[in-house]
Amino acid sequence: METIPESLRAAETRSRELEERIADGPGAFRILTGDRPTGPLHLGHYFGTLANRIRLQRAGVELIVLVPDYQVITDRDVADHLSEYSEGLVADHLAAGFDPSTGTMFKHSAVPALNQLMLPFLSLVSVAELTRNPTVKDEIAASRQAAVSGLMLTYPVHQACDILFCKANLVPVGRDQLPHQEITRTIARRFNERYGPVFPIPDALLSAAPLLLGMDGQKMSKSRGNAINLSATEDETARLIKRAVTDGERHIGYEPETRPQVSNLVLLAALCQDRDPHAVAAEVGDGGAAALKKVVTDSVNEFLRPMRARRAELTADRAHLRGVLAEGNERANAIADRTLDEVRAAMAS
Repeated sequence: METIPESLRAAETRSRELEERIADGPGAFRILTGDRPTGPLHLGHYFGTLANRIRLQRAGVELIVLVPDYQVITDRDVADHLSEYSEGLVADHLAAGFDPSTGTMFKHSAVPALNQLMLPFLSLVSVAELTRNPTVKDEIAASRQAAVSGLMLTYPVHQACDILFCKANLVPVGRDQLPHQEITRTIARRFNERYGPVFPIPDALLSAAPLLLGMDGQKMSKSRGNAINLSATEDETARLIKRAVTDGERHIGYEPETRPQVSNLVLLAALCQDRDPHAVAAEVGDGGAAALKKVVTDSVNEFLRPMRARRAELTADRAHLRGVLAEGNERANAIADRTLDEVRAAMAS
C-alpha cells in the first residue's frame, strides 16, 4: 500500500477546506493556470485539469489561463508551431466551455512586465533550494536537451512570476507540482517580509481527478503518440483504442493495482459515461478486450462529439481565436503593470 507523505496529506486536507470555501464564496478566489503550447490537448488534460477549470469558472471563481509560449524552450531546443498550438489551446478551452467574458486567456510573450519580476524573485531563493527541488530533478532527467539550461533550473521561479503577477491566490496542481508551488509561496512570503505586503500567499488546489494512462499503458503524453487528442476524429480515436494494451485475461474487471492497462480503459469509458468504473466493467464482463475496446470507443466518441463540433467551428475562424487572446493580453498587461508599479514602490521605500 502506498505511503502518503505528511506534506501531501496536509495539501489534501487544505484542498478539501478550499473547496468548501469556494462553494461558500467563489468571488474571493483568483486562479492562475495554463498549458504549454507544445501540441493539442488530449483526454488526459481534459479529465485531469481542463474540466476542473471550467467547473471552477462556472462556480464563480475568476479564471486566468496562461499560454506560456516562451516557456516551451525550457526543455527543448526549438519552439515550433507556437502560433498554431497557442490558438489550438484557445479553441480547446472554448470548446470545453471556457467563458472569455468572465475569464482571461493570454500569451506569456505578450506581457513583458510579467518577466520583470524574475530578477527580484531570483534574489529571494538560493541555488540549493532550486537544485534540490524534486520536480526540477525529474524534469531535468526527462529533458530533451543535450545540456540542461539555466531556464530549466529556474523554471519554478518563472512559475512564481506567472502566478504572482496577477496576485492569484489559488493554483490547481497535481501532486508532482506541489514543490513548484511551495517555491512560489516561499517567494511571496520572503518578498512581503523584506519589502512589505504586496503578494498573497497562494494555495495549491489538488485535483481529485484520476490519472489516465496512454493507450500503450505508459503516461499519457503529447510526445509519445499514445494520447487521444480532443481534436482527433472518430476514426483516429477508434484506431488508437484498437491498439491499446490490455492483458491475457478474458474477464474484464476494474482492478487498478493488478490490471492497470485494462482498468485504465474501463476508467476512460466510465469518465466519459459519468458512471462508476466497477459498473462499466461488470457490463463488459466476459466480453474480453474486444468488447471493452468497443465500449471505450463508443463512449469516447459520444462524449467528445459536441466538443469536436464546436472546436471545428472555432478553428474555422482564426480571427476569433486571435481576438480572444488579444483581449486577454490587454487585460493581463494592465494587471501586470499595476503589480510591477507596486513592486517598484515597495522595493524603493
